[in-house]
Order: sequence, then C-alpha cells, then structure tokens
Amino acid sequence: MKRLYVIVFLVIAVTAALGLAIAQHSGYVLVAYKSFRYESSLWATLAVIAVLWLLIWGIKALVELVMTSSGVVNPWSRRNRSRRVQVAIEHGQLDLAEGRWASAQRHLHRAAEAERQPLLYYLGAARAANEQGHYEECDQLLERALERQPQAELAIALSHAQLQTDRGDTDGALVTLQAMHERHPHNAQTLRQLQRLYQQRGEWSSVIRLLPELRKDKVLPKAELAELERRAWGENLSLAAQREEDGTVGLQSLNRAWQQLTSAQRQEPPLVLAYAEQLRQLGAQVEAEEVLRTAIKRNYDSHLARLYGLVRGSDPARQLQTAEGWLKEHPADPSLLLTLGRLCLQTSLWGKARDYLESSLRVQRNPETCAELARLLAQLGDTERSNQLFQEGLGLLDERLLAAPLPVPARA
Repeated sequence: MKRLYVIVFLVIAVTAALGLAIAQHSGYVLVAYKSFRYESSLWATLAVIAVLWLLIWGIKALVELVMTSSGVVNPWSRRNRSRRVQVAIEHGQLDLAEGRWASAQRHLHRAAEAERQPLLYYLGAARAANEQGHYEECDQLLERALERQPQAELAIALSHAQLQTDRGDTDGALVTLQAMHERHPHNAQTLRQLQRLYQQRGEWSSVIRLLPELRKDKVLPKAELAELERRAWGENLSLAAQREEDGTVGLQSLNRAWQQLTSAQRQEPPLVLAYAEQLRQLGAQVEAEEVLRTAIKRNYDSHLARLYGLVRGSDPARQLQTAEGWLKEHPADPSLLLTLGRLCLQTSLWGKARDYLESSLRVQRNPETCAELARLLAQLGDTERSNQLFQEGLGLLDERLLAAPLPVPARA
C-alpha cells in the first residue's frame, strides 16, 4: 500500500514539474530541409514523437499477434505450418503401413521437404513410389534425401538396394551393395543384404567367399551361419556337377569342388550326402558307394543309409553284407531297412527283400517303401496287396489327395 502511495506521489510530482516547465518556457523547434519547413513548440514536438512511437509499437504488436495467431487469424503462420507438417507425417506413415501408396508418397514427400531431418520421410516416400512402379520418382527421392543428408549415404544406399531387389533389378542391387561393401567392409547390414542377394541369385560360390566375413563380423547367429555354410557348399557341389569341361559334364569339376572343402567339412553328413548324390547322378556309382560306406562307417547317418540303397557298387553281395552289419546297431531305422530291401532286390533275394520292406513299413509308413514293396508284390503275383500299397503311397505323397472329393459315377 505504501508502495502505491509512493508511485502516485512520484507521478503527481513529475506531472507538476512538467507543467511548470511548459508554463515557464514553451521552447521552439524548427526543421527545414529544401522546401520542407516544420515549426512548433518543443513540447508539441515531443508529443508528436511520443504518438509516433506508440503507433509504431502498436503496429509491431499487431504483426506479432498475426504471426503467432491461430488458423482463424492466419492459416500460414509458423505454428500452423508445423501442425500441417505433423498431420502430413501421421497420414503418410499410416498410409504407408496400410498400403495406400499414392497418398503415402504425397504426404511423406511433403513432410520431408518441410523437416530438418527428412531421411525417414524420403525413404518412406521412395518405397511408396517403388510400390507403384514409379522407379524414376523413387530414385529421385533417394537422390534428394542424399542431398539433404549426405552423412546418411549408407542408410540410403541400403534402402535403394532393397528397393531395387523388390522391383526385380538384382543386377542394380548387386552394384549398389558391392559399392557399399567396398566403402564399409565391416557393416553387418551390408554383409547380410549381400549374402541374401547372392543366395537369391544362386551365386553360391560368392556366398562361400563371403562366409569368412560373415563369421568374423558375427553377422549371423552360429547355428544359422553353420546351416548357411552347409547349404552353400552343397549347392556349390551341385553346380559343379553340372559344369561342362572338355565337352563332358562335370565329374572332374565335382571332385575339384569336393577337395576345396576342409577335412572337417568332408565328414559332415549333409555334404557327404550332396557329394554322393551328384556322383550317382553322373554315373559314378562305384565311387558313390565307396564314399557312403566310408562316411557311414565313421559316423552313422540315416539319410546316408537311405542313399546307400540307391547306388550300385562293384560287388552287390558285399554291399548287402556291409549294410546288414549296420543293422545290428540300428535295427529300428526304417531308412536302413528300406536300403536292405533294395539291396536284396539287386541280388534277387525276393523273400528277404519282402521281409526287410515289410519291417520298414511297420516302423514307418513311407511312400518309397510302399512303392518298392508294391512293385515286388506285383511281380510275385499278389496284385491286390500291390494295388493297396500303390494307393497308400500316393496318399502319403500328398495327404490332400485323400481329402479331395471324387466325382460320382454316372448312372447308366
């Protein structure tokens, strides 16, 4: 309260002093410039200056009010521009997730042009353009993203490679990824995309060359890497067997590819299986039998045992005897029992072959076993049982056959 009294007293004092000053002397102001002339008292001039200052201050305040106002006063204010960008981002991301590509491209492109960090919006707009088949627009959006954020070159290139792959341009994707691999040799995502692309293109020798880097940089889990390595070498053996050298299809090429494997790899059952199968298909039956016999003796595997019954060694009787030796430790293996049945068929031991095949079927109903036993029974004259086994084998090949409806016979 005292403070208010003091302020009122000061205002009265200043006003009284100003009034006395005006009464004692009005002052005189003259401003002349060429033909312009202004004359007035000092106090009137000061009043005009105060009015002008208040007018300028009022205009400035009004401009600030307009620039920060709501959309009713100014729809183009900074606040509303920010709100429109946010709406574009929300609509664009939702459209992208739900597959409305044209709308997503439009909204995300608008957001990208307005934002200071536009990378994600350019990438989303590029994907939307790619999905519509607008490949030139897609590439232009990625180039624009690189102009705005050159430090994100790797991220943009990886996205470009994926979009190229999606549109079927695996050659272009390969060029992009190889360039990034040279610049960023230890980047896990680059290595992963490069591995997948090689795999998609069937370039298994390139996958094999990439394996040490995948292992060193821990790009894949150990189990996945081991499975990829086995598959890559297996597929490489298959490709080597199909390669022509000196006018012949590829026994030498196959053996050379086999020797490229490490000693440990040549003992892995899946790779032994792939090698022996290719030998069999190339007609090298004796070599295939030796490879399988050695591998099974070292480390028994059911898949190898099954293939052993499909190859014909130099001595079928000795081959049967060898397989029967494995039966002592693996009496309930249906694949081994099937192989013994097949080997007995090769040596014309019909009754023994039937017993082995029947035993295999008792352990596991298998279409191959059904077919082998059905062929044997047909030759032995048991056509009814043979037909039943053929029908069962067909059903086992595709269970959907049993569920599919059959046509009703037309009445005469």
